[in-house]
Amino acid sequence: MRYFLELSYNGTAYHGWQNQPNAISVQEVIETALSVILKEKIGIMGAGRTDTGVHAKQMFAHFDFEGQFNDTELLYKLNSFLPKDVALHRIFKVKPDAHTRFHAESRTYLYRIALQKNVFNFTEAYWVKPKLNIENMTAAANLLLNYKDFQCFSKTNTDVKTFNCNIMAVNLEIVDTELHFTITADRFLRNMVRAIVGTLINVGLGKLEIDDIHRIISSKNRSEAGYSVPARGLYLTKIIYPESIVL
Repeated sequence: MRYFLELSYNGTAYHGWQNQPNAISVQEVIETALSVILKEKIGIMGAGRTDTGVHAKQMFAHFDFEGQFNDTELLYKLNSFLPKDVALHRIFKVKPDAHTRFHAESRTYLYRIALQKNVFNFTEAYWVKPKLNIENMTAAANLLLNYKDFQCFSKTNTDVKTFNCNIMAVNLEIVDTELHFTITADRFLRNMVRAIVGTLINVGLGKLEIDDIHRIISSKNRSEAGYSVPARGLYLTKIIYPESIVL
């Protein structure tokens, strides 16, 4: 039987989602918890591979298990076993071929930019000290909707077959003393969101013009785009699946 886990985590202490040979990952601590409590070696597959220090307000993973368990009791035991920065929210049965990565229809990321010094958010947001032109940043962000190939925002030396992504929505809004950038797409390239945000910040600082976005994307060259902003401000916030995969 295949099960989906819905979870969240603060990525500060982890070297990303995926298992690493010499570093702790979110995947590893969840697999350890499942294996101990279910008394069987359990491997999980996540919906994506968040990088070191990136957070997830909503992540999904799947695992296979043929034994019996009570969903509520298992959730309680797992959350008691897991460290305080990883939380499981739901376990539910899905069809045998359901896949958290390949069946995801869309993913949404949030990046938090602090607009002023705040002692309560310096570990969760990226403080940009100079004043930003948010109107220009918004106009530049909307240009992303006209393109599919985002090689210029991808980390170099990746093994992907295509750099095409279908960006469905982008938005910038001020929330209290922060600027929140959200982006939804069917898939994302490695480091893509952080590179986009760094490029938009350069527009907001006047280092780039709005129309430079066209030149940067057409170049397919990572060095033409902006810098990669720190991981601490990035959150995977939502993943959508078709209802048909749930039993």
